Amino acid sequence: MTLRLDFAVIADYALVDQHGKLSVLGMFQHVWVAAFPAIHPRTHLVLRVRGRRTDIGTHGIRIRFVDEDNTELLGGEGSVKFGEPAAGVTEVEAGAVLVFDVPLPKPGEFAFEITLDGGGVTRVPLTASQARAGDAH
Repeated sequence: MTLRLDFAVIADYALVDQHGKLSVLGMFQHVWVAAFPAIHPRTHLVLRVRGRRTDIGTHGIRIRFVDEDNTELLGGEGSVKFGEPAAGVTEVEAGAVLVFDVPLPKPGEFAFEITLDGGGVTRVPLTASQARAGDAH
């Protein structure tokens, strides 16, 4: 299998336009919150999956949001679908934007774990700290 996760980032906002172009604003790996437990609302997980022409079709994707003890705080499964590319095109790609209200029960290290077709896991880290009064972002 040649399917691979080209990149995965956490951002303030992202979209895939009608031509498949991916636009990403405000990438980050750390958040400051006023108090715990907290929710980081409308967190955009942005993925780009690439494959070869032979990967045309539907492929499974699993996403878990875990804390430093590997406890799953959010999770879900879905799919990414590659259509027939134009003649002569040997690589296919698909962008995806998933939006989550991310639970942050305590300060520390967290990660989104992404698995394609039951293969290896890609981790996208996120850390969270409590801001001093007036410092929350």
